Amino acid sequence: MNNFTVIFQKEWRENVRNFKILWIPLVFVLFGISEPLMNYYLPQILNAVGNMPEGTVFQLPEFTPEQIVMSTIGQYQFIGMLVVTLGFAGIIARERKNGSATLLYVRPIAYSSYVYSKLVIMCILVIGSVLLGLLANLYYTSVLFGAVDASAFIGFLGTYITWLLFVISIVLFASAAFSTGIASAVSLVLVLIVQLIDALLGTYWTISPWKLPMYAGVVLNGGVDKTPFIWSIIVTLLAIVILLASAIYFVKKNVSKAKI
Repeated sequence: MNNFTVIFQKEWRENVRNFKILWIPLVFVLFGISEPLMNYYLPQILNAVGNMPEGTVFQLPEFTPEQIVMSTIGQYQFIGMLVVTLGFAGIIARERKNGSATLLYVRPIAYSSYVYSKLVIMCILVIGSVLLGLLANLYYTSVLFGAVDASAFIGFLGTYITWLLFVISIVLFASAAFSTGIASAVSLVLVLIVQLIDALLGTYWTISPWKLPMYAGVVLNGGVDKTPFIWSIIVTLLAIVILLASAIYFVKKNVSKAKI
């Protein structure tokens, strides 16, 4: 077996033991299911527990299937990304601190294989969990609100997966470069805080990795200005390559900091 396969198997066993293989998909699936159910049954819930005068009727606006899907993405963008950044901030840094990285560094293992094994396991858990959540959401949305256009959904999914790869690359880079605590803070700032800044001030620019969730929604609704969208994808892919290369560099640079 090559280096990558050995390290990947070690990562997989570790994530099975700490139950990330279970609770991370569960978080995304629960939010995926709850959003269409809550929006559909909210009037009945309010009528049942609202203690309002008899005859009162709660009339909420009718939601389109696309709005329900994007409402779910809104949950993923905050709580989901919080789970990803905090759940994986120590994926490299923690191994330096507890000394397990030393057992790997003394073996003839390429630093790139080490980083790529972390990347693949994060992609399986994060992207796989989001896909499960969105498929569950799509099923209940189709039953309760109507079907989403298949081709538009595929375009939306490809755009959002690119954003998820960007987030994963940020977390990997931060964990390779810093301690677990600092990596958590850096990841939160780059994923959540910068995203908030982009939402507040983003009218001044149209090309940014942090705009991909917004562009995903535009694609889902059937129309997007292709020039800034394509450039945002290109910039994001370049940023992913730079972040992963930087992660490999810092893994090698911080070998001396690994606890023995």
